[in-house]
Amino acid sequence: MGIDAKTRLFGVFGNPVTHSLGPAMHNAAFNALGLNAVYLAFGLDDAKGAAEAMRHLNMGGASVTIPHKTDIMAHLDEVDDTARTIGAVNTIVNRDGRLLGSNTDAEGAMRALETQGTIAGKKVALIGAGGAARAIGYGILQRGGTLVIANRSDEKGRALARDLGAGFSPLASLDLGGVDILINATSVGMVPRIEAMPVSVAGLTPRTLVMDIVYNPLETALLAAARAKGCPTVDGTAMFVFQAVAQFELWTGRTAPVDLMRRTVLEALNSE
Repeated sequence: MGIDAKTRLFGVFGNPVTHSLGPAMHNAAFNALGLNAVYLAFGLDDAKGAAEAMRHLNMGGASVTIPHKTDIMAHLDEVDDTARTIGAVNTIVNRDGRLLGSNTDAEGAMRALETQGTIAGKKVALIGAGGAARAIGYGILQRGGTLVIANRSDEKGRALARDLGAGFSPLASLDLGGVDILINATSVGMVPRIEAMPVSVAGLTPRTLVMDIVYNPLETALLAAARAKGCPTVDGTAMFVFQAVAQFELWTGRTAPVDLMRRTVLEALNSE
């Protein structure tokens, strides 16, 4: 991939970002499509400074990650309805000097789930009440699913359920018997505590689709237990890749090379 005076700059803003798989994935996609662009990781503590950097450097676009997804909104020229409803921006597009904020997390999660079938009419149990859960829950309802939020903290779980217009269940009493889709939107099961599971799979039936947003390890304890019961599963790389695919397409107007992007992420994870 050649870099010259016409190379367009993209990147990810957050802290920490040294672990980010975004540069490997997006640069592989730029290269595959012959685009004169480069994607770098920028560890910044200041959301306002990140927006100003985009303007001063005339960056084509950026990904936004923890801890800036909410704070960055105040420093953009426009935020689309989806991002405003979710309350977070993970994607910025520079359109002729105007910074436009979007959120592709919801779309990424839905595209990941839809690799296994439709969402409309399905009963979905979503574990978690953080930013990822809010985006995924929004996407489920937009796709016509029926949503129940389950969380260890009743207060946070009920608040998210109220905001989304969803049902709520304390995590300890979550009934999985009639659930069509189970989603873990917490960090439970992530390295180093890879043996942990957010909920028992005793109530699962083989018809329940199970998705985990954790992608390190690739097969979490939850996914392994679900697979042992005959359940179809969706691993954490799927949402990560599909939200990046949506970002890439917003920035470039080109169809993203999905298979290449997923393969790049898997190769990076396997090399760690």
